[in-house]
Amino acid sequence: MIKTIPLECETYYHVYNRGNNREIIFREESNYLYFLKLLKKYILPVADVFAFCLLNNHFHLLIRIKEEHKITVSIEKSFSNLFNAYAKAFNKRFDRTGKLFEERFKRKKIEDESYITELIYYIHSNPQKHKLLEDFRVYPYSSYNIILSDKFTALKRNDVVDWFGGLSFFKEYHERKHQQLIDELED
Repeated sequence: MIKTIPLECETYYHVYNRGNNREIIFREESNYLYFLKLLKKYILPVADVFAFCLLNNHFHLLIRIKEEHKITVSIEKSFSNLFNAYAKAFNKRFDRTGKLFEERFKRKKIEDESYITELIYYIHSNPQKHKLLEDFRVYPYSSYNIILSDKFTALKRNDVVDWFGGLSFFKEYHERKHQQLIDELED
């Protein structure tokens, strides 16, 4: 059995999970939008969200648990509420029963903040790595274009841009890595 690491305040995590038996967990646009709505409702009170990508059978998040004095609800319960609320709605919508997610959500503690830019790119490029499309930059269910936008967002956009040294460097980094990914996929 895999040991679950605790979620500690003021710590960054890569959070991810997939559908039970790798089943689809997002079938239509409304599913993606509802998951994001629940993410705001349940996770923003306990964590800041910096990047995300929702794919048809799994998802990735980069979060940072807030300072202890700013949290008034249980961190673990907040995540449980997100996944349970989504699973119940999904099961009802598609007239299904049983477990939607493979297991408890996985999380990797980010020990080295210099890894964060690479993780953000990894999260954003996931649709292309899984061959859902040829260019991850046009994928609608990731934070990539939200970070490029100037529209209001609950994402910690400014922090992300600062990690890359500015918006132009954010774009340049993603473009350079995109080309490397294309080269790798062609080999």
